[in-house]
Amino acid sequence: MTLRELSEKDVIQIQTGEKLGRIDDVIFDEGNAALQSVVLRGRSHFFGLMGYDEDLVIPWHSIKKIGVDAIMTDVETDPVRPGSRRRCQ
Repeated sequence: MTLRELSEKDVIQIQTGEKLGRIDDVIFDEGNAALQSVVLRGRSHFFGLMGYDEDLVIPWHSIKKIGVDAIMTDVETDPVRPGSRRRCQ
């Protein structure tokens, strides 16, 4: 599967059914060339003029299933503050 194919799927939180967004980037561990995390860019407010939500960084081990249309994760999300990245456990 390519990054382009991954980025076309919605990322869904399993417990709540919340749509978290789509994958915009990945983080690799250079030492062993393994996929470490995926990054979902923060949502823009009023076309970006009012800022953006934080990026969401989801560890690869939190991805539970990659389906035809969606990616399921059990990551816990919490309220965000604009401007930086938040890492999930």
